[in-house]
Amino acid sequence: MKDFWKAYASNRGAVVGLVILAVVLLGSILAPFLFPTSPWDMVNMPFVAPFQDQMTPLGTDTLGRDIASGLAHGAYVSLLVGVISTVVSLAIGIPIGALAGYFGGWVDDVLSRITEFFQVIPSFAFAVVLVAIFEPSIWSIITAIALVSWPPVARLLRGEVMALRHREFIEAAQLSGQSGLTIIRRQILPNTISPVIVLASMMVATAILTESALDFMGLGDPNIMSWGYIIGAGRTVLNQAWWISFFPGVAILLTVLAFNLIGEGLNDALNPRLAKRRA
Repeated sequence: MKDFWKAYASNRGAVVGLVILAVVLLGSILAPFLFPTSPWDMVNMPFVAPFQDQMTPLGTDTLGRDIASGLAHGAYVSLLVGVISTVVSLAIGIPIGALAGYFGGWVDDVLSRITEFFQVIPSFAFAVVLVAIFEPSIWSIITAIALVSWPPVARLLRGEVMALRHREFIEAAQLSGQSGLTIIRRQILPNTISPVIVLASMMVATAILTESALDFMGLGDPNIMSWGYIIGAGRTVLNQAWWISFFPGVAILLTVLAFNLIGEGLNDALNPRLAKRRA
């Protein structure tokens, strides 16, 4: 663990990404205490510019709602959607990729065709259709993002498992009488977790972008404040009140950048080839 953190800290960008993510996470946790009123409440006059009123430091929108409150409460939504949809995607993609890579044959053919079916459909368009079919809510958004995000996980696991299944320790486990599922669970998955962790960090960033885009298009949960909704609400008054869309846009940019930087740092720390070069 000490070597891992040393390798991770050697990547300055990864450290910056971790700091940014910590700030966003802290803001989402403290949002109910810093802004106890609902972000939907009108707290001031409409179109108050940033830094002109201490009550609304980042200004107000077209209805007099506090932009800072919306950003703080929206951080919770973006992180929740990003993390849960990624976990669900991993729960779908890992078993499919592991089974296809280990058993091969007709199992690989069937699972690979299913994966390719989902992969050839444009992911964002598919997510829009899924959310439009179901009632727009945070859970329908999470489900839609998860269903369009798992194919890369399955493809990655399939390749990793195929590279491992003929190794000596796998053959030894087979000769000892262990079942295929037991070997996958005990021997293979622990040795493929590193690239999955790196991919998962990138997937969270993509999920946040997708959720923001869906909210921007009016397909988000109408009862939950989100960054995408704020940007969409301010797009018609950009000339008059640029700050409405600017601040949530910067929040999305920094959060997505943070996860990408963290992913690069994890790749550096978990990649054995890079570790050997440092040594």
